[in-house]
Amino acid sequence: MSELDRVDRLLLDLLQRDARRTNVQLAEALSLSPSACLRRVQRLERAGVIRGYRAVLDPAALGRGLSAFVRVQLERHDAEHVHRFTELVGGWDAVLACYALTGDMDYLLHVAVADLAHFNEFIMGELLKHGGVRDINSSFVLANVKSERSVPVA
Repeated sequence: MSELDRVDRLLLDLLQRDARRTNVQLAEALSLSPSACLRRVQRLERAGVIRGYRAVLDPAALGRGLSAFVRVQLERHDAEHVHRFTELVGGWDAVLACYALTGDMDYLLHVAVADLAHFNEFIMGELLKHGGVRDINSSFVLANVKSERSVPVA
């Protein structure tokens, strides 16, 4: 995609702040016609700049009030073992996000569970059950200081 212009960036900022705005509301905020605004949104969607729209939920309100970060080191790093691990992670409901890392640990999992018993079930019944994991290190979230989901567009 060609470089984003000022209006594209303003549009993206507005959508990140509130994706429920109507096309008419977006157009008014950007001083565009609704058809011109819609064409911009569609272009940004086709280009993959806008990857989707979703509601941001409160894990605690859904019975997932304990949040932890689990660093994982695999026993082996060949393609088969890495693929197997990433496939397993995709099926674990407790995992909100998984990042491949550089350094001494291979992956960082963001986990949301109900309580310590649920966390133990996840670690013993999912993460360590399938083998292939050499080491794990967990840290529980005491407070969410910042959880910005918006990407700076300026």
